[in-house]
Amino acid sequence: MEARLNPFTNQVLGKVYKHIIAAGKVLEGTTLPAATQELVKLRASQINGCGFCTDMHFKDAVHAGESAERLNLVAAWREATVFTDAERAALELAEEATRIADAAGGVPDAVWENAAKHYDEDQLGALVGVIAIINAFNRGNVILQTPAGDYQPGQFG
Repeated sequence: MEARLNPFTNQVLGKVYKHIIAAGKVLEGTTLPAATQELVKLRASQINGCGFCTDMHFKDAVHAGESAERLNLVAAWREATVFTDAERAALELAEEATRIADAAGGVPDAVWENAAKHYDEDQLGALVGVIAIINAFNRGNVILQTPAGDYQPGQFG
């Protein structure tokens, strides 16, 4: 299976992806825990049906030391006992923001307020950034039908 279009060889989409990747690099220097960022990326990718990003963020998280048990339970985080209250708040915000079209008013105030109990303003900004960027990548990969399964940690630098 091949993607409909290679975003890295397409002149226009390649430029777009470079900017999105650069935006993602900003988030690496924040105090939002890397583990939280990977959990959020994995959950949004699952919701969006992005096989490539689900594969990538599972493997990147394992490579960074995350447990397979926690990663396996991301899809059922509400019932899982392996996540901190802060991680649960981040996962809830990621779900609501990813499913934004399902709620007439967008992300509910209660969801935002719960996240704000656990994260400072800069961390909230990073969390919004992570959610926005992964959703952009998910949508691009789903449109292009980017195949999943071959990603190797560190593949993109």
